[in-house]
Amino acid sequence: MKKITKELIAQFYRMLSPCRLCPRECGVDRLNGETGNCNAGLKPKVSSYHQHFGEEYCLVGRFGSGTIFFTHCNLHCVYCQNYDISQHGIGREITAERLAEMMIELQELGCHNINLVTPTPWVPQIVEALGIAQENNLTVPVVYNCGGYESVEILRMLEGIIDIYMPDVKYGDNEKGKKYSGVHDYWDVVKKALKEMHRQVGDLVIEDGIARKGLLIRHLVLPNGLSDTKNCLEFIANEISKDSFVNVMDQYYPAYNASRYPELNRRITPREYMSALENYPFTRNPNIFQWIILK
Repeated sequence: MKKITKELIAQFYRMLSPCRLCPRECGVDRLNGETGNCNAGLKPKVSSYHQHFGEEYCLVGRFGSGTIFFTHCNLHCVYCQNYDISQHGIGREITAERLAEMMIELQELGCHNINLVTPTPWVPQIVEALGIAQENNLTVPVVYNCGGYESVEILRMLEGIIDIYMPDVKYGDNEKGKKYSGVHDYWDVVKKALKEMHRQVGDLVIEDGIARKGLLIRHLVLPNGLSDTKNCLEFIANEISKDSFVNVMDQYYPAYNASRYPELNRRITPREYMSALENYPFTRNPNIFQWIILK
């Protein structure tokens, strides 16, 4: 991790007034108590932190992923499985100093990384905490675990700070992003964000079974082909890298407001999952895509 200076932290905090941390660019003055579309305020708000053993095998290893769950989100997915955290904001406000302590505690437990879940609304506060943790000998990789709807400007500012980018790729067109996640340009934005992430960290590097650096992409298969798996995987192969690590996930279940959308109001079938992979022309070559299925 590059040295995090007071000047760099101040540069990130300036992005809060007017707020332009994500592509929504709400423009609210978060430094003076205003909240925008994501409802995030000034102090970082955390739901929980712990050793997590339900992540990808290369993050978990023997001692788990040091996961910190932040509240609020710049996306409003109607089927969000963590809606109590992301949409209802269940958590507590903490200081940057306490956030840094959490990171060090997780490292001391033996966690192989610090896994920042939904960091997008909290980037300045996270960078400040990482600076404090850096002074206290934080050495494990930092994982940026996000929904994919990221500002390229902010990503460029994070270069050298983030070791592993772990974005979702939810849909392969803008219309579904608008209907199911509340943003009109999801696909346009995520393509640019993935390219910037890969430019910074490259393909995922795994040493002794543990991810050290790189891009790890998640793609959740939705019922009725709503996740556009073929589109998403073709883009990744053709414009990111054919050596990309992609976790194609099958654990969708209706949550939050999914019941209001009949097309989302059921689990996927085994046939739908296999079809999502079979429709992808490179699937049969095991050296092109690596994926695991989280049950």
